[in-house]
Amino acid sequence: MALDFSIVGSTTEPHPVEWTSDQALLYAVGVGAGSDESVSELAFTTENTQGVPQAVLPTFPVVLGHGAPRLSYGDIDLTRMVHAFQSVEIAAPLAPHGSGFYSSTVTGMYDKGSGALITTESLLTGEDGEPLALMAGGAFLRGEGGFGGDRGPSTPWAAPDRAPDAEVEQRTVPWQALLYRLSGDRNPLHSDPKFAVAGGFPRPILHGLCTYGFVGRALLHAAAGSDPARLRSIHARFSSPVMPGDTLTTSLWFEDGETLFVTRTQDGTPVLTQGRAVVEQGSNR
Repeated sequence: MALDFSIVGSTTEPHPVEWTSDQALLYAVGVGAGSDESVSELAFTTENTQGVPQAVLPTFPVVLGHGAPRLSYGDIDLTRMVHAFQSVEIAAPLAPHGSGFYSSTVTGMYDKGSGALITTESLLTGEDGEPLALMAGGAFLRGEGGFGGDRGPSTPWAAPDRAPDAEVEQRTVPWQALLYRLSGDRNPLHSDPKFAVAGGFPRPILHGLCTYGFVGRALLHAAAGSDPARLRSIHARFSSPVMPGDTLTTSLWFEDGETLFVTRTQDGTPVLTQGRAVVEQGSNR
């Protein structure tokens, strides 16, 4: 196996992308929208409810790059690759259907000892070239570390020394990954039992970005008053895999200018950590 360090700094050509109302609805259902009886999510799951115009979840841009050209990281074993972190900054809520351009840049390759961390930035623009969303992500390649490179930057994070200001419990279902993969991520790690075992997992795991979408919904309702226009950015680190059927509990702390959060499964295992979200102030806060 060999990483291609020469691709750091390389950017793909802007790739035309388009999205439809159906894709936005399917994504919303794939990340659990409509399953919580305590909040109405008809705006995200239907397009013809009287008096409820369709809206788009703030995390939807993270799936719009599927099918766009990708830079090769080198000769690597894909069964050993997992999502390390993800962030999205939203310039404005997306319309339920639209088109634009998508490009990606490899921003770094870092030596974490037990593996290599590859970081990327992706930009979604409208047809006019105006930014719609900026995404940053990291892929962790297990077993590819030890090459003597820089460990990479780190950002201090600590939960406030008090009880959470809010907690949100969400249940995934056993077929969650099979539903979410229809939004474009067909990685067999999330559907093929043999592939998952080859990657060191007992069975297919849930997509990290599916968990991210669930938590995005938790932030939307608990911190942003269910208004997508108020949720401006979300960052989180993927700490442990989630299995389809797990229950997620997200603890939130409302700090000056941002919301800090951590998500755990039913046994207390942290699965999303170092969470930060920027939420515009509103009447619920």
